[in-house]
Amino acid sequence: MTVHDFQASLEQSHERADAPWWRNVYEQAFPTLQTMTCVRDDGWAQRGGIDRLLVLADGTTLTVDEKVRSTDYNDILLEYWSNYEQRHRGWVAKDLTCDFIAYAFVPSQRCYLLPFQLLRRAWRDHHREWTDRYERVEAKNRTYTTVSVAVPIPVVMDAIRDAMVVSWTEGVAA
Repeated sequence: MTVHDFQASLEQSHERADAPWWRNVYEQAFPTLQTMTCVRDDGWAQRGGIDRLLVLADGTTLTVDEKVRSTDYNDILLEYWSNYEQRHRGWVAKDLTCDFIAYAFVPSQRCYLLPFQLLRRAWRDHHREWTDRYERVEAKNRTYTTVSVAVPIPVVMDAIRDAMVVSWTEGVAA
């Protein structure tokens, strides 16, 4: 079994952050993109899931957490324990301040821009079903284990779409 090294993963993440295709992704997604800034230093932004700040022509600032997979898969790997032994929740299960998760597959040159709050609602509504039904992926590190579930992309996208609709009952106190 492979043991992951956090420092090596961090260095690889920094290399991926400099990839020129990120600009292409963000310009296609946000045609009025003016600037993009990589957030690397540890601090409140990084701990809040912010890898990149995007500023649009009208002054709108968007924050993005970038996830990169170097192999094409038909799933989104949703990390729900960043440290299973210490019960530290993973990125899909904790409060982050990012607007989007940019989930990129390098070989196919595909990136899914997942609205984070809607993804969180989808996770809240479906996590039991997903963890029962889909493959559990454990990444062993030196002193802890990261746990994720590999949810098929169409399932994630349908759940996000469903999370965009909110229903209520007349007369319920707010």
